[in-house]
Amino acid sequence: MRIVADENIPLLDSFFGDIGEIQRVSGRTMSAADVQNADILLVRSVTRVNQALLEGSSVRFVGTCTIGTDHVDQQWLASNGISFSAAPGCNANSVVEYVLSVISLHAERRGVSDWSKLSVGIVGAGNVGGELAHKLDRLGFDVLCCDPPRAEQEGEDNQDFVSLDEAMACDVVTLHTPLIRQGDHATLHMFGQQRLSMLKEHQLLINTSRGEVIDTSALLARLEEPNSPTVVLDVWEQEPRIHAELLEKVWLATPHIAGYSLEGKVQGSEMVYQGLSRYMGLPARKKAGQFLPEPALAKLSFTSAAEEMDSANIAIRSCYDPRQDDARMRLAMALSAEERGPAFDRLRRDYPVRREFSSVKIQLKGTSKSMQDTFRALGFKLKL
Repeated sequence: MRIVADENIPLLDSFFGDIGEIQRVSGRTMSAADVQNADILLVRSVTRVNQALLEGSSVRFVGTCTIGTDHVDQQWLASNGISFSAAPGCNANSVVEYVLSVISLHAERRGVSDWSKLSVGIVGAGNVGGELAHKLDRLGFDVLCCDPPRAEQEGEDNQDFVSLDEAMACDVVTLHTPLIRQGDHATLHMFGQQRLSMLKEHQLLINTSRGEVIDTSALLARLEEPNSPTVVLDVWEQEPRIHAELLEKVWLATPHIAGYSLEGKVQGSEMVYQGLSRYMGLPARKKAGQFLPEPALAKLSFTSAAEEMDSANIAIRSCYDPRQDDARMRLAMALSAEERGPAFDRLRRDYPVRREFSSVKIQLKGTSKSMQDTFRALGFKLKL
């Protein structure tokens, strides 16, 4: 059994080594010649999986270790008898923690002592948006969810969804939609000149979904106008060749790594391993948890003298502070135009280990129930 896999998929040997011989290739440059004699293809979102890549190959199973699937022509796979498996929700919590860290920084920057006073509009309430809404609700935020496809599917009886205009009126607008290029619910350039003009100076716009959901030219023009919103981008049009001028205009810029926690990446590998095991009729005995190393930060301790929001900020940023990724991104993008694309990919390939909140035990001595509830809602383990 020959397995061709993106070299950046974690724990390839641990999960797939006893299933077949693994050949690692660059996901960005993967070609038809690379997969010609493969039986199994394992990819990430940087590889377009379609007729051009697979026609005439011996591939019978494709797995993408990602939450999104818009890079895979599933219809063509099905029509050619090729099985497919994805990892929906694998890195949802990682993206949620990215957004929470960004919101905590934004609240501090605006002088908001209680971050839950910020209203949050979530555009796209799938695995990521739904989990974010759940956590924000537990933390006491006013949350509005916009998801037209779900609202249409679930009917008028479901009152959980609002219009896009209503969601865009919130203090924070965060995007978690798939990339849909056509149809009634197309998301390609959903945020163009007209919608971007609705966002004002006090608002924060976060995009961790797909770069093409926002029209780069329209966003650049809006950020050059007075009273423009604060913008955080983790995804970009035409990755890895991102728009250098736009990078200079946004508040925080990161290289498509919102879902790059170690837990999220390893869970993606595990979910595809499970799918492949089902396809081959094999028992799926391996679990992601057995491969996770001890975290570098294992415990934080707060006493009764600690303020709730200050403590939460310390814990959040001890696990993940997006300003570090922003600094690395800006240094890398200071290179020549020809070097930026490879540098963007290196930032992702060589991404430092990032652990989720659940890897840290929080010791609370004599603290309030409210503080305990906040840490529980964030996902930390508590020791009282």
